[in-house]
Amino acid sequence: MSQIKSSRIVKKPPLSEAAAGLLAWVDSRFPLTKTWREHVSEYYAPRNFNFWYYFGSLALLVLVNQIVTGIFLTMNYKPSATEAFASIEYIMRDVSWGWLIRYMHSTGASAFFVVIYLHMFRGLLYGSYRKPRELVWLVGMGIYLCLMAEAFMGYLLPWGNMSFWGAQVIISLFGAVPVVGEGLAQWIRGDYVVSDVTLNRFFALHVIGLPLALLGLVVLHLLALHEVGSNNPDGIDIKKKLGADGHPIEGVPFHPYYTVKDIVGAVVFLMLVAAVIFFEPTFGGLFLEHANFTPADPLLTPPEIAPVWYFTPFYAILRAVPNKLFGVILMGLAVMSFFFLPWLDRGKVLSIRYRGWIYKSALAVFVLSFLGLGYLGTQPVTTDSVLGLPIAPLMAARILAVLYFGFFLLMPIYTRLDPSKPVPESLT
Repeated sequence: MSQIKSSRIVKKPPLSEAAAGLLAWVDSRFPLTKTWREHVSEYYAPRNFNFWYYFGSLALLVLVNQIVTGIFLTMNYKPSATEAFASIEYIMRDVSWGWLIRYMHSTGASAFFVVIYLHMFRGLLYGSYRKPRELVWLVGMGIYLCLMAEAFMGYLLPWGNMSFWGAQVIISLFGAVPVVGEGLAQWIRGDYVVSDVTLNRFFALHVIGLPLALLGLVVLHLLALHEVGSNNPDGIDIKKKLGADGHPIEGVPFHPYYTVKDIVGAVVFLMLVAAVIFFEPTFGGLFLEHANFTPADPLLTPPEIAPVWYFTPFYAILRAVPNKLFGVILMGLAVMSFFFLPWLDRGKVLSIRYRGWIYKSALAVFVLSFLGLGYLGTQPVTTDSVLGLPIAPLMAARILAVLYFGFFLLMPIYTRLDPSKPVPESLT
């Protein structure tokens, strides 16, 4: 009896009780449950999210993929001009599943920009850059700039011939800056030409410096978003109608409603990415250029030097301007113009659902000009036609560049004149 009684006394609590005790211990020292509630389970999002709201979570998914695959790649990569290309070949041919990790990383880079561009387009559709979300948009654009720098630094690391010459051309553009240009370009390279020193500093920035900055900006982006609340396809502020519990009447908890929805979107997205990785990892030379499968050769210039597809719209603008300095300025303005959208847009409503034909037409022209510039940036300038049309690529790029900048420069005018529809009181 004493043994039975003592066994009852030392009986272990159920696992749920032990987990609850551990959680209480952590919560008393770190706001784990509080953070979960504020940013997930009790963060109320509008109940009418649609297809365009997948891309924010998908961007986070791709970021995790890039970090994880990047860590595994660095385990076998040699940041040396004499060994970098050979180490990539070693990863592809001799490391177990190395080819898969490398293609996941290279395809993930392009997938990242696909998701980011669609995420930005969602903002243009529904006015997500307007008050009170100006800071959310600005931090998001900071993420975009950081991502561009991260992609450019990583583009040199394979030390293929196209990445070598592409880096040489892009860095030389800084030489167009008056007075300090040549010194600035030399400071970026760390040498008079792209060399082993350049590769080492780009490697350090790509794997340590820029990822830390990127993660910090992502956290700021989410904190700013959850402070003002998510936008929605109607552009209605759901915080204006609160229930007795203090939560928005027209909102639903992010978890489980949108976590489940995002999982469905992630599964479909991963299936598409897997199809590219396993069947067409180079994507016809857009994701991985054919010239990059040969080692860097300072004495052998590729016939056509062009950046990866996600930089080609801005490269087309640069190439369309005869003056180098003016071209660099316009290329920079093409990116920086997005920062001014919260103050350029004077429309009476946020969402394109209730905007008039003027804004819809302007946005359509802008999208077509962006896609057209992206295509022209991949084409040689020696031809006399574009897609069979009797127009030179440079002239076509100049026309599209005018339309591209016209979207921003004329926005205060056409958004003010744009007729708008009345916005409903409740979400549709």
